[in-house]
Amino acid sequence: MKDITAVLINGSTPLAIQKALQSLEYVHSRLKTIMILTEQNSILPKNITLKSNVLYTKNQDPGIKLNELVQTVTTDYVLFLQDNDYLSKTVTPDTLTIPASKKVLCASYQKRNVTIHRPLLVKTGYLKEKNFHSLSQLPFKEALLPAWLSTVAGELQEFRTNLIKQARVQNTKQEIEKEKIMEKYQKVSHSSNEDTPSLSVMISNYNMANYIEIALNSCLLQSSPFKEILIIDDGSTDHSYSQLLKWKDEKLIHLYQQQNGGKARALNRLLPHVTSDFVLELDADDWLDSDAVSVIKQHLRNVKADTSVLYGNYRRWKQLDRGIQFKKIDKGRQTRGLTDLLTYRFPLGPRIYRTTSLRKVDGFPVIQFEDGRLYEDVSVLSRLIKFSSFQYEDFTVYNVREHNKSITKTHHSKWNDFLKHL
Repeated sequence: MKDITAVLINGSTPLAIQKALQSLEYVHSRLKTIMILTEQNSILPKNITLKSNVLYTKNQDPGIKLNELVQTVTTDYVLFLQDNDYLSKTVTPDTLTIPASKKVLCASYQKRNVTIHRPLLVKTGYLKEKNFHSLSQLPFKEALLPAWLSTVAGELQEFRTNLIKQARVQNTKQEIEKEKIMEKYQKVSHSSNEDTPSLSVMISNYNMANYIEIALNSCLLQSSPFKEILIIDDGSTDHSYSQLLKWKDEKLIHLYQQQNGGKARALNRLLPHVTSDFVLELDADDWLDSDAVSVIKQHLRNVKADTSVLYGNYRRWKQLDRGIQFKKIDKGRQTRGLTDLLTYRFPLGPRIYRTTSLRKVDGFPVIQFEDGRLYEDVSVLSRLIKFSSFQYEDFTVYNVREHNKSITKTHHSKWNDFLKHL
């Protein structure tokens, strides 16, 4: 019975694509067709007899393309191989089964101490109802299948071992960091008191159309949810507000808009709507690991009563024309006073504020320097540190994107002038 359509996604090299195609011969009796989504000008191996349809996706979004293709599938099942995946020799036509009560057959591969889960076989009817994310909603293309799987209820997933292998690839620092992030998509919070203390997130967006959906979606793809996701558009002149409107009906999202007044004014507009004990500030061009809420809450349960700000480490990425490049982990250090704060070697963060402390200083100061539009984080921290303590913990869940349009990059030369004013 020809009841499977195979889809190969983002083969890293022509050789990886060929190895995946060759492995599909193990189940050829059930394959109706193969679709190959690739940017490579691949040459198919001569000994492949399976019907293949190569779809070059250069300058196309593979998530959007997949959603379009799935609607045309007529087989009962869709099989996915991504990047360097290929089927294990132990796989036979009888291996690829999904119990009646399940929707997805999941496979995993392990590299070093990291285990990545991916959907291998999915019932087509279920797939047509559950779209993939577009790349404008994900930090990098390799996250496409792991992120989708994280939205599938655990009781609908069937796990089996030794189904897929990985072609040999170079183990760069960048690949290692991406794998650590993808592994987190499958983590589930098991804390018995995970609702305490409560945690929300606030985002101010101004002309970040290329990145805002990644930031917002990272807040929704949490293993343990935020209490609320507060986002305000600060008078954007690009199309980012129309992008935000697509998310306004999501249960946790509260969307606001104002005329452009700078980040301090925008965050102050959100502050009265915060109902949680603590609130995380997320820049519109950055994003969170999917275990951010869970990890942050673990540390919040141990903060001292006089602590107004909890913070940790940053994972830094450089935005390239196509994709991102890992740079480094910026390890934080304990800050004990104003001098420590003003000599901190990078912006202190990620910043998780105690809500009552923020309100005690009337939110983010709108100072005369640049009409309060720059360094609002340092302005508020310099007030908070005068009557409370900051607590550093060694955790990494926040990803910083360095790009040419970031405010910090474009106004770096004004830092010394700001210090004189402060």
